[in-house]
Amino acid sequence: MVFAKRGLVLGATAFVLTTVAVTGAGLHLSQGQILSLSTSPKELVDEVWQIINRYYVDGTFNQQDWRSLRTEYLERSYTSQDDAYEAVREMLKTLDDPYTRFMDPKEFQDMQIDTSGSLTGVGIQIAKDEESDRLIVISPIDDSPAFNAGILAKDIIMKIDNVDTLGMDVNDAVQLIRGERGTEVILTIRRGEREIEFPLRRDRIEIHPVRTRVESTPAGNIAYIRLTQFNANATQDMRKALRDFEAIRGEGAVVGYVLDLRSNPGGLLNASIDIARMWLSRGRIVSTHDRRGEVERQEANNTAITNKPLVVMIDGGSASASEIVSAALQENRRATLVGTDSFGKGLVQSVRPLSDGSGLAVTIAEYRTPNGNSITKDRKIKPDIIVELSDEQREELQLNNDRIGTVEDPQFARSLEVLLEQVTARRPGSVSRPPQAQTSP
Repeated sequence: MVFAKRGLVLGATAFVLTTVAVTGAGLHLSQGQILSLSTSPKELVDEVWQIINRYYVDGTFNQQDWRSLRTEYLERSYTSQDDAYEAVREMLKTLDDPYTRFMDPKEFQDMQIDTSGSLTGVGIQIAKDEESDRLIVISPIDDSPAFNAGILAKDIIMKIDNVDTLGMDVNDAVQLIRGERGTEVILTIRRGEREIEFPLRRDRIEIHPVRTRVESTPAGNIAYIRLTQFNANATQDMRKALRDFEAIRGEGAVVGYVLDLRSNPGGLLNASIDIARMWLSRGRIVSTHDRRGEVERQEANNTAITNKPLVVMIDGGSASASEIVSAALQENRRATLVGTDSFGKGLVQSVRPLSDGSGLAVTIAEYRTPNGNSITKDRKIKPDIIVELSDEQREELQLNNDRIGTVEDPQFARSLEVLLEQVTARRPGSVSRPPQAQTSP
């Protein structure tokens, strides 16, 4: 995919998020390529090399001589496409980027993203955990088999149907976890010092990215909006929710908002920009940088739907598009962030079909916050007010998800306190002060 605005995708936490069983990370395929099943193995190897050579974000190719690698791999003898696939994966491994990866035709077909709002599978989004060399759960999808069983963000997958995941490729894991609706897969999860078995029955999962409720308080009604991912429906659903709340007049009027981006792994770049603009009247939202430097900058455009006080909730499952929105609102002093550090994912991938029906995910750029900061595992989005949850609290909320976004949710309860302070400060006779970083027990 050429660096077209429409094709930019935030690989939502998994750096080209791999979501088990076709998910809404919003990957967009490059268009206009004619597939040919007669591609020779060497042609395929060179095709991959050419794409990386042209588009890969790191122009040093991990400090190696990329041209000599081309010569090395094209001088080899290949007897089958499988030989070429193995060579391509070997070549890509030299980049030391687990998010630039090759998919054979079956894997590529499985990775086609359905952004219409539904998918089939167990409903977890996974990535490679570099420390353990296993697979890590980025987040479960609300109301999915994984979510309802109690799987949590940051769980480490130790086994899939008793197959050890040590060193396992993400694509291989997807193949093991995927399956027909109604069939079962058993995931062995490590959480802290514990190992837990989760039997999961695969099912069709309906994705509703925006959920809302109203919290009545003596200071007025507070609107709670939970956004679970930035898929193709997110922009219109968020716009409708905000307009509906803003249309309320009289005693039922909303005086402030809590936006919940916890465990939101990201998705479409354009959705994150559109949604940021709904809250922000002016200021930079994000800039995109490839190997040449800054190639695109997105600003607010005076189309904000509301300017009422806003608190945004984030945690370790908030990634990519979630980090763009939260950083834009925080650094432009539009919102106070409550929760824990974000995931730390600042890379953009494109997915390209190859000439034999296989596919290639390529890291093509990074995005930066309004203040020019990259977002990495060492430079995450940090909340203004830290509110930690114990494993027991997270499990309790997930198993009783009707408590999420209520006063029984400790992070929401603290967010509500912060928001009500801001609402009160805006009233006549009060002086509004910027939020100060602090920690809650």
